[in-house]
Amino acid sequence: MIIDLPSTTTSQVNSKLVRLREEGGAVTLGRVLTLVIVTDDGTKTEEAIDAANDASREHPCRVIVVARGARKAAPRLDAQIRVGGDAGASEVIVLRLYGELANEGASCVVPLLLPDTPVVAWWPNEAPAVPAQDPIGQLAQRRITDAAAEKNPIRALEQRRVGYTPGDTDLAWTRLTLWRAMLASAFDLPPHEKVTEAEVSGESDSPSTDLLAAWLAGCLRVPVKRVKAARGEGIVDVRLERRSGVVELSRPDGKVGTLTQAGQPERRVALQRRQVRDCLAEELRRLDPDEVYEAALRSLGKVVRGRTPTKPAAATRKPAQAKADGDGTATASPDGKVEAKAEKPDVKADPKADAKVDARVDDKPAKTSAAASKSAAPKSAAVKSDTAKTAAPKAAAPKAAAAKAASGKSAAGKAAGRTGAKSAKAKAGS
Repeated sequence: MIIDLPSTTTSQVNSKLVRLREEGGAVTLGRVLTLVIVTDDGTKTEEAIDAANDASREHPCRVIVVARGARKAAPRLDAQIRVGGDAGASEVIVLRLYGELANEGASCVVPLLLPDTPVVAWWPNEAPAVPAQDPIGQLAQRRITDAAAEKNPIRALEQRRVGYTPGDTDLAWTRLTLWRAMLASAFDLPPHEKVTEAEVSGESDSPSTDLLAAWLAGCLRVPVKRVKAARGEGIVDVRLERRSGVVELSRPDGKVGTLTQAGQPERRVALQRRQVRDCLAEELRRLDPDEVYEAALRSLGKVVRGRTPTKPAAATRKPAQAKADGDGTATASPDGKVEAKAEKPDVKADPKADAKVDARVDDKPAKTSAAASKSAAPKSAAVKSDTAKTAAPKAAAPKAAAAKAASGKSAAGKAAGRTGAKSAKAKAGS
């Protein structure tokens, strides 16, 4: 049931609520808290009310919607009361404020608060820089914002970090519950090794991706890189480097995730993007400060921002860069390039070859020297070269002597011929 009260006052709204309670039998004691929604009057107002109605089925409460209208209009308060099927398990009071009254939302909310129940303030869209200093924020024990719904999500997240007050929380953090649970459960499986570095990829304007990277940096105390994903919405991929391998949780389609871990089979897990009503219901379960969220905000400065995801480069052999000499052994350098180790061949001298060389020294000294130099190792080449030089003169000596003897015989023959001719002439003359 929906009841409109145009140009009314908070006293008239309260009186109408009492009459409805008496007629319908709704008991105020059934409400566990008061949820105040602060937003601008427009199409998104109904979306916030629907989310609150769904969350109220788990947390019966009174929902007060402060919808700020045109500031230039005449001061006016238009109220609307929703009970029964139009209000879920709660009662909804919509206050549309115009003119100067739009800045006096806290004054209109105070008369409608449930007595002795906690107050939770929620800004579904644009939120103040410091929610705890807002007039409505000062009335609440818990203050819920949503950085992802603002025009500049990353800048809004930085404002949450600077102006954090115990009791603040953000739905960008609540959307990480399933991711944090899956990553924490991955460490329950062996091998139980320490993470050396991590990388989180997602949309460039995803505050949840920044918070997840900050949470990992604070808990693991390792370098965490935050990069922009090439495709996908929200958080896309998380990689944790360990000595045994990589632990990777990937969700490229925004619905189903894949958990990959060294030594374990690949697992498919439910990681669908959470709706606002689910996140709101989770935040209403606790009214105490969220220390883990506070620690994640403080660790935002430890996150290293990058551009593209990094993948481990495989060592590949490139013909232009690898030089294979000797045995052609190639090794990968730290930068991923392959370098070839050139080793000189280790040639051992053959004893039989040495024997053949020694046997042929007397006959063919020049060829023997060449054969010895080719078959010998580089280290023994100099020694055998000296041996060849020493053997060469010995081998050349017999040939030189034979040549001299031959030349002597020829000279003697010529001399004898000349003497015989002279003696013959002498006899003829006599």
